[in-house]
Amino acid sequence: MLRNELVAHLHQLLEVDQYQDYAPNGLQVEGPEQINKIVMGVTATQALIEAAIDRQADAIIVHHGYFWKNEPQAITGMKFQRIKKLIQNNLNLFAYHLPLDGHAKYGNNAQLGKLWQLEDITPAPGLVRLGRLSNPMSIEEFKHRVSETLAREPLHLPGGPEQIKTVAWCSGGAQGYIQQAVDWQADVYISGEVSEQTTHIASESGIHYLAAGHHATETWGVKALGEYLQNKFGIECQFVDCVNPV
Repeated sequence: MLRNELVAHLHQLLEVDQYQDYAPNGLQVEGPEQINKIVMGVTATQALIEAAIDRQADAIIVHHGYFWKNEPQAITGMKFQRIKKLIQNNLNLFAYHLPLDGHAKYGNNAQLGKLWQLEDITPAPGLVRLGRLSNPMSIEEFKHRVSETLAREPLHLPGGPEQIKTVAWCSGGAQGYIQQAVDWQADVYISGEVSEQTTHIASESGIHYLAAGHHATETWGVKALGEYLQNKFGIECQFVDCVNPV
């Protein structure tokens, strides 16, 4: 597949123009025009670049790329070493941040809803989702479901009822959206990270909070996107998990 065709297709598929983001979405570093093999990953780290080189990939597609707002613009240090490696080895780098959180089918949040067997009943558009369990269960049972599916134990800040029915969630570092979950009267809110004040908001607002891992909640969009590209265009796509405990 030609690089420009992939750029155009992903731009339309992921509805990039709908998002005001913190970094550019799309092609960030240009490599070969013809793309036959893609490595998918969460973050464009040196380890992921090395994995793509080892696999003789033509492109990398990630959720966390480069050139974030408010970061130094100079290409030095770690950023220089990463970009140098991409250019030296003729690798394309694509990155999709909020579009790969919010997409209705291939986004992290859509994939997490499927993973946790939630019926999506989100009342308003946005990144935060609201879902309903088919049958109420204890918070301990639901924590076990999250732990099993993400292969990590979430940090639980208690505050909600023992039996839960509604779950709100948003992948990554979205603990700041907990008030939206409270406003929707969710029993549980799940995101990747946690802040000091999250403990108090949960306990005083009557909601459970699960910090399930930034990385762990954001592997699912790139995995789903890779499967889609492989099935639609016959491009070999390999997900490489550079494990991150955060």
